[in-house]
Order: sequence, then structure tokens, then C-alpha cells
Amino acid sequence: MYDYFLDGKDYYEADRLAAEQALQNFPSVRLTARTNREFMRHATKFLSEQGVRQYLDIGTGIPTAPNLHQVAQQHAPDSRVVYVDNDPIVLAHARALLTSTPEGRTTYIQADAANPEDILAAPELAATLDLSQPVAVSLMALLHFVPGDVYEIVDTLMAPLAPGSYLAMSHVTTEFDEGDTDPEGMARLLQVYRDRGIPVQPRTRAEVERFFIGLELVEPGVEVIHRWRRQGVEHPRSYDKRVSLYGAVGRKP
Repeated sequence: MYDYFLDGKDYYEADRLAAEQALQNFPSVRLTARTNREFMRHATKFLSEQGVRQYLDIGTGIPTAPNLHQVAQQHAPDSRVVYVDNDPIVLAHARALLTSTPEGRTTYIQADAANPEDILAAPELAATLDLSQPVAVSLMALLHFVPGDVYEIVDTLMAPLAPGSYLAMSHVTTEFDEGDTDPEGMARLLQVYRDRGIPVQPRTRAEVERFFIGLELVEPGVEVIHRWRRQGVEHPRSYDKRVSLYGAVGRKP
């Protein structure tokens, strides 16, 4: 569905039908998907400027392009990226798409974000990333789809990482639906996912801030993704409801 929203070509008929239903309920979903992809690019560029050369990208978004390694290696060719996803179809695309620069490296782990211990214990991770050096964990538009204690999942992922590591994430919210009579809100879009058996849990700004307890939030903190460090780019407040994703980056002290 994500690929369909981004005008890609790698989706099934069931994905197309579900995506069209989602568009009927929330016509701005294409804008949401594109803005989320732009936030990933923007955040990865920022992390590269901070000297980060290692990334753990969970819930990859493959086959959608550009992928995180393409952005990171554009700014620092020696960047190393480990992708994680639980979808075997994503694995098939990953094998075809994960072409690294000669200086860097990319690899793929088939694992579930709900089991972070499996990710950390994967031999592919140990062979690619040096956890004694800073690593950026990327969780873009993922955790609202993950059941269970997602705060514990994030804590588990960040615990073994070196000081100077980062957490970058975006997360869906329905806060902008509140007090609004417009029926085409994010809540209706999320119901399309639930109706197809996909659990989804939106969170408030305060609930997203909880993911960064113990980390140093990069200014401006948790913000609607199109406003995160976007100096000189002003959007009307109505744009917030159309995007309905919070984003933030935090540094491990």
C-alpha cells in the first residue's frame, strides 16, 4: 500500500484495492506517505552531518525509493546500513535493490520489530555494525503498527548502543482530528487498516515523547514531520491534519 501511495509499481491487487479504499477515507494519504519519505531523507542527512556512519533501519519501506542507504551513502559513502523487515516479499526486493557503495555496506535481516532481541542477536548485524561506535536506529512510520509494549522495544534496541547513537522516528497521530467535523480524518484511514486485520495504534505528542526518555531530543523536539527543522518553509496549519505524523530525533548521551 505504501508503494502504491508513492506511485510505485511493486504491489499486489489486494494492496491496490485496500489503498484505494484508504484514499476514499483519507484523500491526503499520498501526501502523508510522501512527506514521511521526505522526513526520512531529511533526518538521515542530519544524522550524517553529525558524523553517524551506521544505521539500523527497521520497517524498511523497500521497495520504495530512495532507500535509507542511498541517502546516507550519498552524503557519506562509507555508511553501513542494516535493514530489518518481517515480510518475505520485502526480502526478495531487498536482495535485488541493496546495492551499496564500495566503501560502505548494506545487509538485510528478516525479523519482527516486536522481537528486538532477535534483531540484536542476528549475525548479519554483528557482521555489519560495530556497536561500540554510534548507530542511528530508524523507525519510520512503524511503531503504530507494532503490538505489545513498544516503549520496551525501543529501550531494548537502544540499550546496547554506544553513547552518541541516535533514535529517529515518525509516528501516526489522530490529535489533529479532535474537535474537527471533517469526516475525512486520519482515524477513518486507520479503520481501513483495522478492517483488514492490521492493528494500528495512533499516539499523541506526549506519548511519542515517551520514546525519547533518557535521550537528548534534537530541536525542535517532537514535531509534525513537515515542520521538523524546516527553517524557511512555512505550511498552513491545515497541512498538519493532512500529514498527521509526528517525527523526532534523539541522541543517546
